[in-house]
Amino acid sequence: MQHKSLNKYYKQRDVRILAKKIVYHGYFQMLKYQLQHRLFNGKWSEVMDREVFERGKVAGILLYDPVLNSVVLTEQFRIGALNDPLSPWLLEIAAGVMDEKDLDLETLAKRETKEETGLEPLAMLPICQYWTSPGGCTEQVGLFCAKVDASQAGGIFGLAAEHEDIRVTVMNTEQAFARVASGRICNAASIIALQWLQLNQTKVNEQWLVQCQADSG
Repeated sequence: MQHKSLNKYYKQRDVRILAKKIVYHGYFQMLKYQLQHRLFNGKWSEVMDREVFERGKVAGILLYDPVLNSVVLTEQFRIGALNDPLSPWLLEIAAGVMDEKDLDLETLAKRETKEETGLEPLAMLPICQYWTSPGGCTEQVGLFCAKVDASQAGGIFGLAAEHEDIRVTVMNTEQAFARVASGRICNAASIIALQWLQLNQTKVNEQWLVQCQADSG
């Protein structure tokens, strides 16, 4: 007989936090939990220790010019990709981590677009939200696609106070899709956003190109 709890959707109340402490605090933060959680048979797990990398919420934004059929990408050094056999300078969409002054992910996405590329989003569409590595990290990414004018895009951007050195690159969408397929674009947020555009480009163009024609008319 199937246990009735197998069909239950568990929530936060099905976790018991017995202890919580900061074990590292630097550029990032690491927490250690002692906890129990409900098992699928309805009982409680044994007490366990889990370390969690505190990263928080992140906004990623794919900058797309439907008139030029181009995307605007960034390139910068990434310490986590130090051992990448090709290069630790990665091609990415614009992105940033939420802090206390950010009201929501869309506000953060607009701010990061300006800081990292100098461009202003003319319209925005949500793509999705996802956990990057929930087995040990709190990072949750909200992805957007923004309409931009890429005709004058390019140059070096970033905040010196945050040691940012960001090169802006404009490329045709087919080139970007090909770089995803070849592995040259190899970070999750950029892959997800570009593949979403590849699947939805016709629909996005129908919406945004009509807006462009109305604005110019």
